Amino acid sequence: MISHRQISELKAKPAGELQVHGSRSLVRWLFDKQLVDEITLLTYPVVVGQGTRLFPDTGRDSAPELVHSRSTRGGVTIQVYRPAGRPQYANPSADLGT
Repeated sequence: MISHRQISELKAKPAGELQVHGSRSLVRWLFDKQLVDEITLLTYPVVVGQGTRLFPDTGRDSAPELVHSRSTRGGVTIQVYRPAGRPQYANPSADLGT
């Protein structure tokens, strides 16, 4: 498998971009190593009722920033996100005045 250092070196080169298609385990590894600059998610209007999560139930929470979104005529939505750090969670008791 390619190393963190090798991916960092490839990203530093000015010629083009790196893309990952169809490898959930590689995408998870890249996210864990904070090597993802942008992710494009395509959402199809199909409900299957089961499947494997793209992001695991455990691990670091992240709060990606939506930078672009559009829909196709067929109802597919395309969202482009960039990492924006850790999420900021609201304190529910602050809203209750306690």
